[in-house]
Amino acid sequence: MAQIQYKTTYKLEDFVLNTQWEDLPEEVKERAVDCGIDLMIALILGSKGEQFQCGKRLVKEWVKDGDLEIPGSKDRFSFMGAAFAMGHASNSFDIDDGHNMIKGHPGTSFVAGILAAGLEKNITYREYLTTLVVAYDVAVRIGLCTQDFYNFLHSTGTYGAVGTAAGIGRIFGFTKEQMNTAISMAEFHAPLTPVMRSVQYPSMNKDGVPFGAMIGTLAAIDTMAGESAKLHMLEFDDYSYLLDSLGKTYEIMNLYFKPYTCCRWAHQPIQASIELMKEKGFTAADVKKVKVHTFDSAAQLSKIVPHETDEAQYNIAFPVATAIVCGDVGFRQMNNRALDNPAVLDMMKKLEFVVDPEMEAQFPAKRLAWVEFELNDGTVYKTRVYSANGEASDGIDHKWIVDKFNRILDPILKDRGRKAVLQILTENLDQKLRSVIADVNAALVQYNAGEFEALN
Repeated sequence: MAQIQYKTTYKLEDFVLNTQWEDLPEEVKERAVDCGIDLMIALILGSKGEQFQCGKRLVKEWVKDGDLEIPGSKDRFSFMGAAFAMGHASNSFDIDDGHNMIKGHPGTSFVAGILAAGLEKNITYREYLTTLVVAYDVAVRIGLCTQDFYNFLHSTGTYGAVGTAAGIGRIFGFTKEQMNTAISMAEFHAPLTPVMRSVQYPSMNKDGVPFGAMIGTLAAIDTMAGESAKLHMLEFDDYSYLLDSLGKTYEIMNLYFKPYTCCRWAHQPIQASIELMKEKGFTAADVKKVKVHTFDSAAQLSKIVPHETDEAQYNIAFPVATAIVCGDVGFRQMNNRALDNPAVLDMMKKLEFVVDPEMEAQFPAKRLAWVEFELNDGTVYKTRVYSANGEASDGIDHKWIVDKFNRILDPILKDRGRKAVLQILTENLDQKLRSVIADVNAALVQYNAGEFEALN
C-alpha cells in the first residue's frame, strides 16, 4: 500500500467548533429547524419499536443510571445511556432524512449522540440545531471519501460515528486538537457496515446506526480520557478538496426527506402506485399483476414476507403491496401488529420487479422507477417515471415537513398534541434542551391518540 499523503490543517475542526447560528444563512437556519422536527418524528416513532426496547435493556444492564429524559420514554438515562438508547430508536422506522450521494441517512446517524450531549450540558435548542448543521457536513463529507477509499457502499453507521464524535466534541467544548483526535478515532474505528447485505437480508442490522452512535460516543469520551490519535480521511491529499467549500455550501441543504416508513429505494413505486390508482379510480381488488421497473439496488431489496418491522422496511414487495392496498405506508401499516394483513400478503404475490437500464444509469444521483398495472379486465396502465417525493431538488419547505409530521405522528398524537410539539420545536429556540424534551414528552402523555401507548 502506497504511503498516504496528508496534512493536518484543522480546517474541519475549526468549522465544527467555531460555526455560530448567527453566521448561518437564513435558508440553513430554516432547514435546521425543519431537520429538528424531522428527527423528532424519527425518535418518537422509534420509541415504539422493538429495537429501542433492546437499546434500553442494554443500557439498563451495562450503563450507569442518570437523570436525562429522552423523547418518547418515561425512563431516565446517563449521557452514554441516552446516546446508546436513542441510537437504537432514531432509524428504527426508516423515516429519517437522507443524502443521495452517500446513499444513506446522515441525520439519524448522529442525532442520538448529539442530543444526549446537549441534554448532558443542557445547551439551548438553538445550539443543538447549530450542532446538527455542522454534523451534517462532517458526516456527508466523511461518507463521500470513505466510500471512495474502500470502494464499497457503507451504510449510515460508518460516517455516523464521525458525525457523532464531532457533534459531541463541539458541545463538550473540545480544543481543535481534541476534535482532531475524536474525529480520527471515530473514523478509524467506524463500523464498515456492508449495506447491501442488510438490503438483501434485512434485520435490525439494517443501517448500522446503533453501533455508529456507540462508537462515535466512545470516541468522544475516550478523547476526554486522554487517548490520542491522528489522521482522518479528510486530511488525505486526495480528499482535502472536500473541505474547500466548508462554510460556503452546507450539506444540510442537499438532504432528501422521506414520506414513507421504509427504504428510500421503494418510495418511487409507492408514490407511482398511489397516484395512478387515485387518477384512474381503481382499487387493489381490481389488480391482476404489477410490474415495477426500477434500478438494480432497489430490485435487490428483500421481497420476503416480513415477520418483524425491520424485515418490512428493508423490503420492496411489502411496502409497495401496502401502498396499493392501504393507500399509505406509515406507522399504522409498518408496525409489528400490521404485518399479517392478508390483502397485503396476497398483493405481494402479484408483484414483479425488473431492472430498467435507463433507471440504473441515473443511480445514485437520481432514484427513479415506473410501474405497470394490469387489471382483472385486461386494462393496462403505465405510470410516468417517478423520483421519490421529498428530494432536495423539490424545494422542501416548512409546510412539507409539518404535513409529514402530522401524517406520520397521527397514530401517536392527537391534533392538539401535534400542534403543541410543533410549537415547541419552532418557537422555543432559546429554551434549554432539557426543558424542550420534557415539554415534548408531556405533550405525548397529555394528548396521547390512544391507538398506541404514549411513553415506553
